[in-house]
Amino acid sequence: MADDFDVIVIGAGPPGENAAGRCADGGLAVALVERELVGGECSYWACIPSKTLIRPGGVLAAARRVPGAAEAVTGRLDAAAAFAQRDYMTSSWNDQGALGWVEDEGIELVRGTGRLDGERTVAVELPDGGRRTLTARRAVVLATGSAPAIPPVPGLAEARPWDNRGATAATEVPGRLVVLGGGPVGCELAQAFRRLGSQEVTVVVRGERLLAREEPFAGAEVRAAFESEGITVRTRTEVASVRRAAHGGPATVSLGDGGELVADELLVATGRRPRTGEVGLDTVGVEAGGPLRVDRRLRVEGVEGGWLFAVGDCNGLAPLTHMGKYQARVAGDVILGRDAADVADHGVIPRVTFTDPQVCAVGPTEAEARRAGVDLKVVRTDTGGVAGAYVQGNGIAGTSQLLVDQARRVVVGATFTGPEVQELLHSATVAVAGQVPLERLWHAVPSFPTVSEVWLRLLETYGL
Repeated sequence: MADDFDVIVIGAGPPGENAAGRCADGGLAVALVERELVGGECSYWACIPSKTLIRPGGVLAAARRVPGAAEAVTGRLDAAAAFAQRDYMTSSWNDQGALGWVEDEGIELVRGTGRLDGERTVAVELPDGGRRTLTARRAVVLATGSAPAIPPVPGLAEARPWDNRGATAATEVPGRLVVLGGGPVGCELAQAFRRLGSQEVTVVVRGERLLAREEPFAGAEVRAAFESEGITVRTRTEVASVRRAAHGGPATVSLGDGGELVADELLVATGRRPRTGEVGLDTVGVEAGGPLRVDRRLRVEGVEGGWLFAVGDCNGLAPLTHMGKYQARVAGDVILGRDAADVADHGVIPRVTFTDPQVCAVGPTEAEARRAGVDLKVVRTDTGGVAGAYVQGNGIAGTSQLLVDQARRVVVGATFTGPEVQELLHSATVAVAGQVPLERLWHAVPSFPTVSEVWLRLLETYGL
């Protein structure tokens, strides 16, 4: 039996939810297809649980910077309580609490695995083995997300390593943890487990530095903080092989330089791949396997009629929850017939790595901007050099940087590092997205004493 809707959304993570909600709010009949949990990777295995596990160690570190509070920190972090809070934040991996919103929006939730089956048609394999065919009058939106990419290292897959799901769903703190990968996921979870009680944590990186997609100083500051906490960072290091007994026990990681590491748990955080290989793209004439190419209206290129959209990780533009949600809102508006286009994915991508120090950035790095031919002036100041940082405690450090397009006299990029500086980022995002002239930005007066006063220092350093 065929079921007709205006819009069919495959994938009920944050991008899929936002696309479905936007269309439903506009009066369209929407079906939302999900094979796992409504709320997706972010809610149950990524952003929410990881930041929940990071938070206890961050609070203790902040307290230890404050005389008077530091003296009250006399016990050890309670890992069991942290895991219990993680369970609460993920609803113990139960999505019943999310279903009320779906019902209130008038969206029909279809449990099962959805794949394209020709123009504007989605075939859903139901949990009971049945099949349901859905057709869309206006659009189909792919919001299928991404999956961890496991490198082809001999013995690695057989060693049963953690990926982000294994790490964020852990019930015990490993005594020895080896992390492969120095990007945001690897760095965040390495520090989280060290602070939760892991005695040995080693981060292994093939490249030259941590957080390679951010400014070099950001990775250097995170590395210094890690090493001060007893986390070992090994850059320019290849993993030759991994072995672990079939019955369990520790894993042995053999390195390209002949050394070995022994780990009770091994976390692979070396990247993700878009889930596009099994969504039926061949039935609509699109090559499957990699990220889906989309235009500024989030329509998949090469599909006649412009009815197929892709939002979130599956299009490869910016694999971040907030960017997927933004793309979903744009796609929803396009489907509703509004004049909308994706702007933020093309030079205005905000991102935060929740390590201590945090690394917050928007727009290109200095190297990227110079490669693009921008007439650039780089302005930096010490994040800890303002009164607002002093009152946060002792030892507050970090770097605040603006990238200024000299020809237009606007900010095109910004990076902030330091403890708990994530709330500085949105002001930079507004400045970049709004292309606010520096002479006007000068009149945005930061409150005293807040860390936001670094904006004043940056503009003074520029010469205003």
